[in-house]
Amino acid sequence: MDLKYLKSLETNNEGITRSMSGLDKIYIRDLAARCIIGFKGWEREKKQDVLINIALYADLSTAGKSDQVADTIDYKQVKHRVLDMVEGTSFFLIERLAEAIAARCLEDARVKRVDVIVDKPGALRFARSVAVEIARYQEGTRPGINT
Repeated sequence: MDLKYLKSLETNNEGITRSMSGLDKIYIRDLAARCIIGFKGWEREKKQDVLINIALYADLSTAGKSDQVADTIDYKQVKHRVLDMVEGTSFFLIERLAEAIAARCLEDARVKRVDVIVDKPGALRFARSVAVEIARYQEGTRPGINT
């Protein structure tokens, strides 16, 4: 086993091993949405498909023990907030759309980091899609500052 990996783990008082960051992840995978996206004239005329993948980083240990939705991030609510925003907006760049999605996810202070991937299928000939991936952090929790 990789020594670097082993050093990145810690064991809590219940004997459960977690990463040193202390953050768990909730994934929302392949969320399909339609929005006005692009800067060419024809792209501004009708909604296009985008595919969204989100990883929410948070401490989920309380929810894991309590089994109560109030102790976790309600991913159904996140989905609704993201879809409502995406489908009601118009951006020129998928980079800007990814930023807006990340900001929406970070509205919940329990989310310490969010990774967002936005795919735009069919954007390039001979390619299945074009995608952008970003990572954004709650204020004061960026690596090297407060994690």
